[in-house]
Amino acid sequence: MTQRLHLVFGGELVDPTKNTFKDVSDIHVVGIFPNYESAYNAWKSEAQRTVDNAHMRYFIAHLHRLRDEQTAASPTEEMDL
Repeated sequence: MTQRLHLVFGGELVDPTKNTFKDVSDIHVVGIFPNYESAYNAWKSEAQRTVDNAHMRYFIAHLHRLRDEQTAASPTEEMDL
């Protein structure tokens, strides 16, 4: 089985309509997860925790795509659905 690692991270943005962090040294790294489902659950938890701050955003980075950018994968494929 292919290992598909995902990184969940976030922080305060300069502008909520852009993806530029206000302070890169203050980025919150939630963790690296072995599959999309667990990464999504961690992302959702952090996003809900910071919902009152419109400038806070959390992201899921597909680390497995950095290793093999030629392989396309859809979210449902990653969840083994």
